[in-house]
Amino acid sequence: MLLDEILTFNTSFVENKEYEPYQTERYPNKKLVILSCMDTRLVELLPKAMNVRNGDVKIIKNAGAIISSPYGSVVRSILISLYELRAEEVMIVGHHNCGMANIDPNSIIQKMQEHGVTEEAFKQVEQEDINLQKWLTGFDNVEESVKRSVDKLRTHPLFPKSTPIHGLVINPSTGKLQLIDNGYEYST
Repeated sequence: MLLDEILTFNTSFVENKEYEPYQTERYPNKKLVILSCMDTRLVELLPKAMNVRNGDVKIIKNAGAIISSPYGSVVRSILISLYELRAEEVMIVGHHNCGMANIDPNSIIQKMQEHGVTEEAFKQVEQEDINLQKWLTGFDNVEESVKRSVDKLRTHPLFPKSTPIHGLVINPSTGKLQLIDNGYEYST
């Protein structure tokens, strides 16, 4: 079982003090918070391509590096990073060939049903004023998606206007970064 494998490894990791090279404080050395996609190809590639190590940045990951709600957990995490954890800049980093590109909400809903999600559960979601079709929709163009997320932060009433908010897209094969939006041009 995967859980047993992880726990066995962890016991050895702790006993051998393999954590020591990763010890740092909670404030990011580079004063940066990054929102990125949860894609498996970016787990090690993104930090290497951006020259960040443990302790350098706050990294928030979700499907598609999308800010879907101005008052959701992603924005809350970014605000906490800025106001409490000494971050001073934000980077939103999408990537080419993302699983959220052209995603079909109907297909996801069908898979939910195949896995036993009931009609009653879907009705409960509706009662929460959630439009499931919209909530499960991805994007058509990663550059436009990154720009929309940057704009949501830049126009957010709780964000300091002095905070540079940058938009980038990374190639998940090579690590090449493409600048979409230079936040220094907008910060005051």
